Amino acid sequence: MSHQQDSVRPSGSATALSEAYDTALLDLDGVVYAGGEAIAHAVDSLAAARAGGMHLAYVTNNALRTPDAVAEHLTELGVPAEPSDVITSAQAVARLVADQLPPGARVLAIGGEGLRVALRERGLEPVESADDDPAAVVQGYGGPDMTWGRFAEASYAIRRGLPWFASNTDLTIPSARGIAPGNGAAVEVVRIATGAEPQVAGKPLPPMHRETVLRTGAKRPIVVGDRLDTDIEGAFNGGVDSLLVLTGVTDAAQLLAAPPEHRPTYVDRDLRGLLTGQPEVTSDGDAYRCGGWTAAVRGDALALDGEGDAIDGLRALCAAAWAFAGAGVCELEAGKAIAGLQL
Repeated sequence: MSHQQDSVRPSGSATALSEAYDTALLDLDGVVYAGGEAIAHAVDSLAAARAGGMHLAYVTNNALRTPDAVAEHLTELGVPAEPSDVITSAQAVARLVADQLPPGARVLAIGGEGLRVALRERGLEPVESADDDPAAVVQGYGGPDMTWGRFAEASYAIRRGLPWFASNTDLTIPSARGIAPGNGAAVEVVRIATGAEPQVAGKPLPPMHRETVLRTGAKRPIVVGDRLDTDIEGAFNGGVDSLLVLTGVTDAAQLLAAPPEHRPTYVDRDLRGLLTGQPEVTSDGDAYRCGGWTAAVRGDALALDGEGDAIDGLRALCAAAWAFAGAGVCELEAGKAIAGLQL
């Protein structure tokens, strides 16, 4: 049975997550790699999970690269993958467009090769100009070299009344040098210029979950990600469990302040969390315990006492914060408690 609807505290698991779930739906940027390089412990952890019988599928909101290119990159990093193991927001948005346009329709593609390949896979014809008689506009991440003129081209077409689709609206994307603007930032440029609203396919919205289920056939999936507003909310919307890893954009303070739809089932440092059980968080009145740590609300702040694995302390803090916030957002001071963990 899914733990997903229990958003008061992180759940425990008596068995390794790689045994409790048949398929890991893994985000890529910030989870498996960052800036093209594998994240620490990712390669070994995924190899062990695969050897134990877990199916690994790679689900990314990044529409820039084709599944073939992503699979080749993963394999080069030491994570063997086939193109069929990769599900992108480009594929999800292409299906969304194809459901609404006739076969062979022209589509103005504002993005990279991954978007154009996905559109062709669905029998649509990508074009480059608003003057090429497109029936719709589709926007996906085009990488740091995408020129300003591409956004203008989208704006011309949308202002003529064409429907507008976006692969995803992630405002940022991790890179080797830090956090960079993502497709959502580019979508905002076009939104400001046109006043229009796109239909969005990527995480956390249902079209992406639909695409993932159709392509993987997962029966007991777990979503593994680093973003609360895409990976974890996408799992929430799909009614499946999730594991948040702290190797990407989400930090401890953001996690403690998460509303119900952004609260993961499990929390861990990195992908080694797939290979272990998860300690249960217990409560005694208003105190929450995990491992050697006890968290509670004292006045207008979260307090933490104890010792042991710092990630257990964070799990205890999550339970205290989420119970206090209920269906809202925890606004208690948490800086001192977080600093004491030295995550």
